[in-house]
Amino acid sequence: MSLNVFITGASSGLGEALARRYAAQGATLGLVARRGEVLRTLADSLPGTHACYALDVRDRAALHGAAADFLARCAGRVDVVVASAGISAGTLSEHTEDFAVFQAILNTNLMATVATFEPFVAPMRARGQGRLVGIGSVAGVRGLPGAGAYSASKAAVATYCESLRVELAPAGVKVVTIAPGYIRTPMTAANPYRMPFLMDAAAFAERGEAAIARGVRYTVIPWQMGMVARLMRVLPDWVYDRAAKDAPRKPRKGGG
Repeated sequence: MSLNVFITGASSGLGEALARRYAAQGATLGLVARRGEVLRTLADSLPGTHACYALDVRDRAALHGAAADFLARCAGRVDVVVASAGISAGTLSEHTEDFAVFQAILNTNLMATVATFEPFVAPMRARGQGRLVGIGSVAGVRGLPGAGAYSASKAAVATYCESLRVELAPAGVKVVTIAPGYIRTPMTAANPYRMPFLMDAAAFAERGEAAIARGVRYTVIPWQMGMVARLMRVLPDWVYDRAAKDAPRKPRKGGG
């Protein structure tokens, strides 16, 4: 039986790569992104027939409406939900104008993940199966200087998914957290620094889809960044602080 898969952030980056991967395997997709024309062009390029929902994931009502429509199309059986929509920018708390950027990043990366999952929890509980997939980041393992909003949002996604995983385990619903390292996408294209172990999005999607199918709890892709993440977790604070203070920083949205 082919899968029914709902993906946010599907018009580019990780979401698009996962959409292409699942469509190639015969899945029916619910594709969510802000750019309707780009989304429809993607859907037309994929094998099969797929539903497109042009909306901002920060609009909870619109997101729930899309979920309800896709559930109806699939007779209530949605197998995989991937909350892939995300944004990133450098932020500094000393610049009060960055507060709005903090809000946008947290609302898109964290709160929209919650809103994406909400409509699917009850149907998956009722069926006793399903996969809810949150996209974290290696940037969420330790707080990166100049990236307080992004690091905080991705750390929160991982912790939220952990809570949800334990809540839903007795019902047979799997919650998977995928923490990408550096993946070649439009988001990372803006990074003005060297990115170790940079991976193509298609390769990420292949490994990500396999991890989702296995129902892993948490995984870092690529595996080399997983080793880096493990090291970062165990470093004493004073060692991490000294090592990270001169780390390269993503530019602020407003510059400076």
